[in-house]
Amino acid sequence: MGKSVTKVVYKPDPNASDVFLVIVNPVEYKKWKDGGKTIPLVDVVDSFEILSSNQGPQGLLRRPSKQELDNEFGTHVDVDVIQHILEKGKEEASEGLTSNKWGSKNDSKGSAFLDNRGGSRTSGI
Repeated sequence: MGKSVTKVVYKPDPNASDVFLVIVNPVEYKKWKDGGKTIPLVDVVDSFEILSSNQGPQGLLRRPSKQELDNEFGTHVDVDVIQHILEKGKEEASEGLTSNKWGSKNDSKGSAFLDNRGGSRTSGI
């Protein structure tokens, strides 16, 4: 069983499948959300990496382009976008990748995609 992963998912349009998300520390995120806005974002998020998917939060994840971020959030500055996602997004927990079911076949041919649909090679994100 992999480590649990908590993500905050922001869905700009309730009828669309496009989502933006960030991986967070659940304890620090709860403190931040409950009014502890003085907590540094570096303690709240796992990394300053914004992910997106057009298949919903359980689909293939990728890094959105600066243009996509500008169109959706009015900026591509990671701190501003992450803060918007944290404020307006919904917290979701899932199981992480399990080491015995998932493995890289060729790291030198890396990809910016992560499959978190829960298929045979993954169990959540």
